[in-house]
Amino acid sequence: MLDFDRYSVLTFDCYGTLIDWESGILRALKPIFANRGIPVSDSELLERYGEIEAQMESGAYKPYRQILREAVAGLGLRYNFSPVANEMECLPDSLQYWQPFPDSVAALKRLKKLYKLAIVSNVDEDMFEASARKLEVPFDHVITASQARSYKPSHNNFECALDRIGLPREQVLHVAQSIYHDIIPARALGISSVWVNRRKGLSGSGATLPAEGRPDLEVPDLRSLADLLVEDVTVH
Repeated sequence: MLDFDRYSVLTFDCYGTLIDWESGILRALKPIFANRGIPVSDSELLERYGEIEAQMESGAYKPYRQILREAVAGLGLRYNFSPVANEMECLPDSLQYWQPFPDSVAALKRLKKLYKLAIVSNVDEDMFEASARKLEVPFDHVITASQARSYKPSHNNFECALDRIGLPREQVLHVAQSIYHDIIPARALGISSVWVNRRKGLSGSGATLPAEGRPDLEVPDLRSLADLLVEDVTVH
């Protein structure tokens, strides 16, 4: 078990950890396939999207809006269709409507009483604003891909976060759903991590690339993490 007393700041991945991005992605993309009569399962669509997005994020920096547009184009190439203009905008237009997981808001409010909270997210800064309102908690720091000019799993995003927070990495606990984007680079940089295994019991790897990494702690949801942290404070 982690020594929670050593941490001053909790940093969070947003999409996939706090916000249910897979449901949002599916709501945006499935009509494109349904309108063309192209059969594709939810798990296959998420995995193909995850592959394409990761490939695009690994190249020269582009705004996340552009990444999302090009992901739709990439799916068209994969499934042999040409998206029309409004379909190319379906993902960037939909992000503002993506909803928090049912436990996110209440857990964040509990954690805010104990720690400073920060976001480290692969998103454009202005796109995060709609999600921030839904999460209902003022974050002490928000570090986005548009600020870092790179995308996780680049170490640069985490180094930018550490610079902004201004505390030793030993006092930072990173909380995330993606082994690929978050857990592996956090461990490489000596940052403690909690894996929120949102896909526990589900088939496939979802919208993130499958990867093997070792978090310091695994929980099934954010409520479970809040329970652990609050209990630890109560005991001490």
